[in-house]
Amino acid sequence: MIVVDNLHKHFGGFHAVDGASLEIEKGSITGLIGPNGAGKTTLFNVIAGVLEPTSGRVTMDGEDITGLPPHELFGKGLLRTFQIAHEFHSMTCRENLMMVPAGQSGESLWNTWFGRKRIADEERALRAKADEVLEFLTISHLADEKAGNLSGGQKKLLELGRTMMVDAKIVFLDEVGAGVNRTLLMTIGDAILQLNKERGYTFVVIEHDMDFIGKICGPVICMAEGKVLAEGSLAEIKANEQVIEAYLGTGLKNKDKVGA
Repeated sequence: MIVVDNLHKHFGGFHAVDGASLEIEKGSITGLIGPNGAGKTTLFNVIAGVLEPTSGRVTMDGEDITGLPPHELFGKGLLRTFQIAHEFHSMTCRENLMMVPAGQSGESLWNTWFGRKRIADEERALRAKADEVLEFLTISHLADEKAGNLSGGQKKLLELGRTMMVDAKIVFLDEVGAGVNRTLLMTIGDAILQLNKERGYTFVVIEHDMDFIGKICGPVICMAEGKVLAEGSLAEIKANEQVIEAYLGTGLKNKDKVGA
């Protein structure tokens, strides 16, 4: 579905992404792991159009999307979330969700005068869909709560809900576990699995929690120093000598030997 070919992103002399190549299969939940500074978030930003690449190519379903701005990629069904949730603080959870779909009739000055019925019908439909999403995510009790009052985990659930308000094809999730308690993290994981199985969402997930990666991800990609270091199942990644040295640490290797 997504093919990244020899992608580079340089900031002056610093090569944040340094010739990364990888493929994301349609219908997969792919984990992206690696040490801090490995280039994972920068890679997300380039694929999602937040940053322009220095060189290289990104295709989606065979179409070259390299350097397209986020709003165009949004229209193609490519969405991303951020390590720090980007909610509208002063709006309710329901209103945050209702804001997502583009091209709403109420955005037109003409329609505010002559298309009021259409606007009202759309708002009723959006409200119903938002309530359905909140129910799916088990946070319907927060529908009228200001988003700024939510916990870190609840904000991550709300961000996931925003992807459900449009026809998302692939969603890039940046550290969904950051600042989230264990119970809510498992709720997020269950929602991701359900969206993948029932609605066909493809996910790419940056996360440091290996238990969470093991719970939801099939293929796992490990990056280090801007490059793809290894790809495979989580078991294969954990057994990879280069990955152990660069990211997981010698402690895991020694622990496995003791347990053998």
